[in-house]
Amino acid sequence: MCCAFLALVLFGPRLFGVFWWIFQPLRWQAAFNNWIGLYWIWPTLGIVFLPWTTIMYVIVAPGGVNGWDWLWIGLMLLADIASYTGGFGRKRIPGYEGY
Repeated sequence: MCCAFLALVLFGPRLFGVFWWIFQPLRWQAAFNNWIGLYWIWPTLGIVFLPWTTIMYVIVAPGGVNGWDWLWIGLMLLADIASYTGGFGRKRIPGYEGY
């Protein structure tokens, strides 16, 4: 069960982002067209390293990022950081080895 949850957390947003990019490439191009260089480099790096933040950026960027949009992007950045920490700081159960 733990492995299934871990796979879902790690690969779920990445697979979603890849399939969304495949099925709606114009939306992704509209979101990343103003970036310097080839427009596919930043979304690829975003899907690999910060998938939740990249997905939220694609949602809000075509109309321009302003106001409350920064809040949503920041929350998704926190979600990406939380997925990388893996429960660091959780209290340990006494007597449980955690194999």
